[in-house]
Amino acid sequence: METAGLSPRKLALRVGVSGKTVERWIADEELIPHATNREDASKALGVEAEMLWPKAVRERLRGGGGREIVESYAYRSACPSSVWAELITGASDELFFGGFTSYFLWTQVPAFPETLRRKAERGCRIRFLLGDPAGDVARQREEIEDVSLTVSTRINTTLEQLARLGRVDGLEARFSAPADAMNHVSLSVFRFDDEALVTPHLATAVGHDSPLMHLRRLGDRGVFSRFVAHCDELWERGIAVPEG
Repeated sequence: METAGLSPRKLALRVGVSGKTVERWIADEELIPHATNREDASKALGVEAEMLWPKAVRERLRGGGGREIVESYAYRSACPSSVWAELITGASDELFFGGFTSYFLWTQVPAFPETLRRKAERGCRIRFLLGDPAGDVARQREEIEDVSLTVSTRINTTLEQLARLGRVDGLEARFSAPADAMNHVSLSVFRFDDEALVTPHLATAVGHDSPLMHLRRLGDRGVFSRFVAHCDELWERGIAVPEG
């Protein structure tokens, strides 16, 4: 204001508010004026509104789907096992495991088989969408990763564990369709009612070395819902895993 040669009273007249309102703007850094007032004040002072109220920019960036991001991790392995366990235990209606292999769940989540059986008995819908271990994409991914614990081995680990569970009403497993396999291997989505853990897989990195986002649904058109729609689309075109 000093540079523009305006006192709080003169600025108030330019903006169309009271002098006390301008004094509150100056005294309280947390106070964000209405967008119209910010624009008028910035014009009167000859500076960008973002310079006067940077918090308004941060709030805008946090708006919409961004508010659905509970936490993010540079590596999936950095997400505590307790988070996975709590999300699985807390779900009552929908559990969707959309990893291409999902093998790590059987070692990372305590009493995972028993938890699945108990959830299914209580009416929870449980779905596993896996990659086909004999498919072309699984073989291509094995060549890219070049690790001893191959993609097909990891998928078969999950299949063996599911087979040990036997027939469980409410639990179903499918392979993603061949046409969807590349999209599936590139993105793992794990849903727990209205929360999800999402991993976009990096070029040559295995799952635990790729980043992970923890999402929580806040509306019908947010980030969470977009990923759920992706999962449902792949699931609808999926192929039932042969029994045994």
